[in-house]
Amino acid sequence: MELSAWIVVLTTVLALLVLLLVLVRARRRAPQRGARAPSAVPTADGLRRGLLATRERLATQLDVLLGRGSAGVDRVLPALEEALVAADVGTQSASELVARVRARCGDGADGSGIRRALRDEVAAVLTSEPPPAPSGRPWVILVLGVNGVGKTTTIGKLAALHVAAGRRVLLVAADTFRAAAIEQLGVWAERTGADLVRQAPGGNPAAVVFDGLKAAVARQADVVLIDTAGRLHTRTNLMEELGKIRRVIAREVPDAPHETLLVLDATTGQNAIAQARTFAEAIGVTGIVLTKLDGTARGGVVIAIRKAIGVPIRYIGVGEAVEDLRPFDPERFADALFESHFA
Repeated sequence: MELSAWIVVLTTVLALLVLLLVLVRARRRAPQRGARAPSAVPTADGLRRGLLATRERLATQLDVLLGRGSAGVDRVLPALEEALVAADVGTQSASELVARVRARCGDGADGSGIRRALRDEVAAVLTSEPPPAPSGRPWVILVLGVNGVGKTTTIGKLAALHVAAGRRVLLVAADTFRAAAIEQLGVWAERTGADLVRQAPGGNPAAVVFDGLKAAVARQADVVLIDTAGRLHTRTNLMEELGKIRRVIAREVPDAPHETLLVLDATTGQNAIAQARTFAEAIGVTGIVLTKLDGTARGGVVIAIRKAIGVPIRYIGVGEAVEDLRPFDPERFADALFESHFA
C-alpha cells in the first residue's frame, strides 16, 4: 500500500477514535438507566401537591377563623396563633408571626387582609441569601444527617440536579458503616452519570474522603457530594468522626467544604429541630434540606427550623421523583402553603 493510502487510513482511524471519545464522555455526563433530568423550574402545582396535607390542615382552621373577620382582629389572632402551633410552626415563631400580622393589619382588617398578611410574613421569615453557586473546582458539599432521613437519596437527587446543569459530579461514599448506603450511592451514580469513589464496608470514612478529593482533582470534577454516617456508637463518636472528615476536606481543598448541608425528616417535627441544633453546634451547617414534606401535616416545621437555628432552608423534598427535591423558594412555599392566588 502506498504511503498516501496509509496516511488516509490513519487519519480516518484517528478521527473515529476522537469521535468515540467524545461520545463516551457525553454518555458519562448523561443520566443513565432511564433517569429523568429534573425540570429547570419545578412546577408550582408539584409543590402544592407536596404540601397538600399541611395546607388542608391549616387551611381548614384558617377558613373557619378568618370567616370571623367581622368579629375583630383581637378575637381572630389568638386562635390563629393556636392553628399555627398545631401546624408545628413552633410556639415562639407562631407568636412572632401573629404579632407581625397585627402590626401590618391594624384593627380593621378583614379575613382576606389577614390571610394575605400572614402569607407575606411567612415568606419574609423564610427569606435568606441565595445559596452560593459552584465557582471553584472542585466545589465540595458535605452532607450530614441521622439515619433514616433520606440523606443518601437526597445526595443522588442533588447529583441529578448538578448533572442536569452540565456539571461533572463525583460522589464519595463515606458512610462506610452501612453497606446499603454504599450500594445505594452506586445506583445513583449509574443513574445520573456521576463518578463514584468508595471502599469496602467498614473502611475509614476520612480515608474515603481523602481518596475522593484526590480523584475529584485528577478527574476535574466540578462538584463533589460527600455522604457521611448518621449513627455511630455514641453521639460524641459520630461528631468526632465528622470533625475528622471536615479537617481532611479543609486540608485537601482550600476553603472547603463550600457547603455543609444537613438533611432533616419533616415528619419528625420538633425532633428535627433538636437534630438541627446538635449538628449546627458540633459541626457547623450552612443549609438545611428538609425531606418528606409530602408525608406530614406539620409542614410549618420549615418555619420553626429556620427560626430556631438561623440556617437557611436550601432544598425541600415533596415527593419521590428526582424533580421533587427542589431549591427552596420562600415566595412559592408561602403561596403553596396558603393556596394563595395573590401573585
